[in-house]
Amino acid sequence: MKKVIYVIACSLVLGLSPVFGQPQTPSNASAAGALATFDLKFPGGGPRDLVKAIEAASGRPLNVIISKEDEDIELPPLKMTGVNVAQLFQALEPMSVKNVSVLTASPFFGQGPQYTTMTTSYGFKTTGAPTENSIWYFHVQRPTVPPLVSSGRVCRFFSLAPYLEHGFTVDDITTAIQTGWKMAKDPSPPELNYHKETKLLMAFGDPDELKTIDNVLQTLPASNATRTELDSLRQTIKDLQAKVNALAPPAH
Repeated sequence: MKKVIYVIACSLVLGLSPVFGQPQTPSNASAAGALATFDLKFPGGGPRDLVKAIEAASGRPLNVIISKEDEDIELPPLKMTGVNVAQLFQALEPMSVKNVSVLTASPFFGQGPQYTTMTTSYGFKTTGAPTENSIWYFHVQRPTVPPLVSSGRVCRFFSLAPYLEHGFTVDDITTAIQTGWKMAKDPSPPELNYHKETKLLMAFGDPDELKTIDNVLQTLPASNATRTELDSLRQTIKDLQAKVNALAPPAH
């Protein structure tokens, strides 16, 4: 009789052991080692707001790094059912991609502002295969904007009185300046105007191009020139101008 009872007891123990020995799988995970799934209803906000919403929905803390300068990025409303954090972040970045027009040159005379199309995006990333303990970092791709090119032309005034008193003429000076621009093959040289009453030379153009005027005036003799020196200078200017004209392609 004791032998029969012992056999029955062993059978009961063996029959119950799979029940007690089998590990229990959490209800929000599909398999052992899988990321927990959750339902999410996010009204929109910053990246830190989304992290808090995910932690509240999943019941688990999330390891996240968000830089101070990216905290103001506005995320859209999200409504998800039965997703894990990796699936959510994987879908978030492609949705954020968009093209924006960036001002690269200010408007100036005769032309409007210039724009370039660039791509922006944001999202959460991690290294390696995602796990419950992964560290996610929020990254933002912003347009790499070059320094704004200022295409503005300026107007400068040059007093010719000292040079006229030394025997030069307005034509001597302006011809030398224009010859310099031709030698530089400037396709759009500045405009020159002479105001007789004030003996001012007015120039309108790119600041770098107007430096030619400074160079010409600084090169002119600072003392009274003799007639021979003036004739020699005029001849030099004519020779330079002839060489420039010879380099120009023939007109069709």
